[in-house]
Amino acid sequence: MRPLSSLLTRSRWTALAGILALTACASGPQDNLSLIPAQLDQQTQQEGLFVQPVKWTAKRPDCTGDCPKLVVDSLAFPGHPRLTELVDHALAAMTWLDTQRPAPYDTVRAYQDYFWKTAGQRDETDLTARTRYRNSRLTVVELNAGQYRTGMAHGMTGSQFLNWDNQAEKALTIDNLLAPGARPAFDEVLKQTHARWLQSHRDAVQSTDTFSRMWPFVSSDNVALTDQGLVVKYQPYEIAPYAWGQPELLIPYPQLQGILRPSFLPPQP
Repeated sequence: MRPLSSLLTRSRWTALAGILALTACASGPQDNLSLIPAQLDQQTQQEGLFVQPVKWTAKRPDCTGDCPKLVVDSLAFPGHPRLTELVDHALAAMTWLDTQRPAPYDTVRAYQDYFWKTAGQRDETDLTARTRYRNSRLTVVELNAGQYRTGMAHGMTGSQFLNWDNQAEKALTIDNLLAPGARPAFDEVLKQTHARWLQSHRDAVQSTDTFSRMWPFVSSDNVALTDQGLVVKYQPYEIAPYAWGQPELLIPYPQLQGILRPSFLPPQP
């Protein structure tokens, strides 16, 4: 049986994906215009939206000794309030673990007020956002939330990618990225990538059969466009033990021909 923290993690990131989907395009950008550069290299950041850091740390007011703490290391996008607000809203949503009712807040500042009222003595929440890739047409943001509750053996962490179309000002879901009917093909190439990833960690796995039974392959919608290919990131406990962190699998663009919409593939020479 998977740990409770695994189920909570999967639940809250699924809920967040739903929030991002509300802002998504009904379809992807025009397929005759590539949003990925023709020359692929090790760069992960090119000309794109201007970014400003949003950093602050706070402890519960009028608290002495061990006090709950909130650490924010996020981003703002001047001139693009919809993206700035979405990042803030998504980070707030990632703190909510109750699957039976909606969160009573929808911004980080509102979460702070709720946190001061409900947090234990040593509770801490860390919220971060960073640009994972950007060019003139795309901004890819990685959102991370870490929470520690007093008495836990370890904290709970998780991440979510946000792929943003700069011109349309819309979040792109995996359905926007994949060609129509290509989900089974995507799942298969991801499964093959996972198998190669597992083989590359044979030194850390005593028995790949036992490991695969305990941590079987699962697909994921948590994907990020980069100049190298599509990065798929998993939450703790999804495909590996907690100590392995949040595994990332990279699917190079040549393996995604016919799977991604043409606008998300490098132009053919």
